[in-house]
Amino acid sequence: MLIAGVNLYALALVLKIFLGWPILLGIVIAAAIVLVYITLGGLSSAIYNEVLQFFVILAALIPLTIVGLHDVGGWSGLKEAVGKPDLFHTWQGTAPGNADNPLGASWIPIVFGLGFVLSFGYWTTNFAEVQRALSAKTLGAARRTPLIGAYPKALIPAVTIIPGLVAVATIKGLGGGENLDYNNAIPLLMNEYLPNGMLGVALAGLLAAFMAGVAANVSAFNTVVTYDLWQDYVRPDQSDEYYIGFGRIATVVGIGVGILTALIASGYQNIMDYIQLLFSFFNAPLFATFIIGMFWRRTTSAGGFWGIVAGTLGAIVAHFAHVWDIVNLGTDQTAAFWGAIAAFVADAVVTVAVSLATQPKPVEELQGLVYGMANEPDREARSERVWYRRPQLLGGGVLALTAGLSLMFI
Repeated sequence: MLIAGVNLYALALVLKIFLGWPILLGIVIAAAIVLVYITLGGLSSAIYNEVLQFFVILAALIPLTIVGLHDVGGWSGLKEAVGKPDLFHTWQGTAPGNADNPLGASWIPIVFGLGFVLSFGYWTTNFAEVQRALSAKTLGAARRTPLIGAYPKALIPAVTIIPGLVAVATIKGLGGGENLDYNNAIPLLMNEYLPNGMLGVALAGLLAAFMAGVAANVSAFNTVVTYDLWQDYVRPDQSDEYYIGFGRIATVVGIGVGILTALIASGYQNIMDYIQLLFSFFNAPLFATFIIGMFWRRTTSAGGFWGIVAGTLGAIVAHFAHVWDIVNLGTDQTAAFWGAIAAFVADAVVTVAVSLATQPKPVEELQGLVYGMANEPDREARSERVWYRRPQLLGGGVLALTAGLSLMFI
């Protein structure tokens, strides 16, 4: 719900820039729209809207990227206009002890904090993403969900980072003043370059992007509350109609919480700093428990629980050590990467230690849940096994695409 608040706040910023609406008004109206279609249509409405919104988002960002890049004289002109060549290379200025880059980060927090802990955690334990796979009709479709999603995800930085760099080069005073926050870079660039008709499409694209984010997190929230908490611990063995009704109540509560957390997000000049901080607190320790339990059958539920607690505390300690200048961890975003490392290590140590001291589950209860344990026979239809749908092929293609893009900017 903290991430849902980020999306609500970002949406309200767009409405403020283009329409002059107060932040709180934008937050409430956006929340109300999402509430209507999630309450009436549930997860299906969220997923169908996300698919449609994805293409609207691209229709807004691709022209902006092309026009902005053309205006500054292409790629070489952008490098010259920005005047900071290290921004265009992946590893320049990342040597330990001499991290001379805008993040103030060496390759250690970038590779292990962001690249390993936070990125793997996002794809495997961020329930807004996982829920989409869980809604698939077949096991094969569920396996393909994150793999297919990874292809556009690998290309999305081109239509977000390049306009951001163009904004740095063309918008005077960016980073100072209320309407010149870095959070407003792309909306300001849209206002600068796009004619009225295209500006309307771009505005719709931005609103769609943030609404999709709110809907994804709110639908994940109501699912967890309804089925993992209320059904299991409070009112088990009720009808489907009962749980659907309760899920709608959970949706209303979730939207209300999202409005409150949007006000927290409004206190950050750079939303990405806040997002990475949240991921270090919650996703990083959850990922550590997840991966240990997935590969080590001796893991116990007590070990997992106390591991997550220890991991979250580790990230909190790292954060306040940075805030109170006890330890110099670089910028706020780099501190979140170090916090993710601290969370992962603390979680792993406590999970293993507590698991060794507590009673594990019987082996027969772990079938299909731990790597190397026997799975139930895969009874999928033959059509699910055609060569171009194989997870190995899709995964290999993603790795090749990622490696190729990384080598372009080495």
